[in-house]
Amino acid sequence: MSVIFRPDTYGKSMNLPIKQHLIDPEICIRCHACEDACPIDAITHNDDNVVVDAHLCKHCLHCIGPCPTGAIDNWRVVEQAYSLDEQFEWLDLPEQEEIATTSDSGEAEIDEAVASLLNEAHAGAGGVAKAPGSASKPSINLHNTSNPITVRVQGSFRLTADDADNDVRHIIIDLADHTFPLLEGQSIGVIPPGIDANGKPHQPRLYSVSSPRDGERPNTNNLSLTVKREENGICSNYLCDLGRDDEITIIGPFGSTFLMPDDADANIIMICTGTGSAPFRAFTMQRQRTTPGINNKLMLFFGARSSKSLPYFGPLGKVPEAFLKKHFCLSREADQPKRYVQDGLVEEKEALGKLLPLPQTHIYVCGLKAMEEGVEAAFDTIAGSAGLEWSELRNKMRDDGRYHVETY
Repeated sequence: MSVIFRPDTYGKSMNLPIKQHLIDPEICIRCHACEDACPIDAITHNDDNVVVDAHLCKHCLHCIGPCPTGAIDNWRVVEQAYSLDEQFEWLDLPEQEEIATTSDSGEAEIDEAVASLLNEAHAGAGGVAKAPGSASKPSINLHNTSNPITVRVQGSFRLTADDADNDVRHIIIDLADHTFPLLEGQSIGVIPPGIDANGKPHQPRLYSVSSPRDGERPNTNNLSLTVKREENGICSNYLCDLGRDDEITIIGPFGSTFLMPDDADANIIMICTGTGSAPFRAFTMQRQRTTPGINNKLMLFFGARSSKSLPYFGPLGKVPEAFLKKHFCLSREADQPKRYVQDGLVEEKEALGKLLPLPQTHIYVCGLKAMEEGVEAAFDTIAGSAGLEWSELRNKMRDDGRYHVETY
């Protein structure tokens, strides 16, 4: 007996289950990258969720790669497809239900093809992300485009040198009396004013929060963002041009997996480029506030073109090396050889090789998508030198909530 999986039947017959492509609303950060990538407009959204229309989806997987969190890489085998209205109401994904199919003998059974289908490798997005077991429970999607909040800019200043080839700003936002709980590693959505070329309001843009959970200043209801001005960037230019007391509209919070472990014994390896440093600033500040006396637990590999274009270069220099071991990997620094984050990783091969097999080691990668290949190759080299098989170890770490990648 065999089961036929046909996307054009959508479960009209009990013995024809289908594989339905779904988005995990708890992990999704509503960046709409998957929606933009879908060639047949099978992905849509409302104020709460981004969803896949089973009647349009052809399983082409064009949407998988652009997703920074793995939320798009989810599937369920169902007898009848979940409707858009059902998906719009979800707070989390439904569990896989047992699918009964009919054998040639007429007996109901669970076909091995169902299990096989569910065990297919997650393509493109690098598997399904999972929060560390000790991480605090995040609040997500408290405010959407139907009920955003208006907040005020407390301050904005340039992080990179005036003569640097990039303009990166540190923007502090006062939340006033709004309830907007955040954890390190989460994001907020900023809604730029105006309309797009189609006459519709601009979609929110997602930005990682660069301050710890109790505020930019301890016990203050505010947050900070790290924003790079992009040429023709509607939201980045809008944010970088804001001044003190200007008002902006935000939604969120978003993100439930790129969270730091609440475990003082955790080793945290952070790898970033540019504004990908935002969550790691939050991680480091939270550790400084909660466990200031515990050293040799944090490592940072920070890639930029030069020290002038590296956000937080000055403040990072003041963090004791024993507390945060720093590797600045500069690819265009005058009179120095090109050095990328993967080079920094390999240079620390011996130390990292000892950390990788430990169950309290966590790895976080954030920044430009182009860095992923080099980072993977570096860890493959490091693991091999320690007698480990990297792909197997990486998958185990991801399953344990200890390996996280958010790139764009």
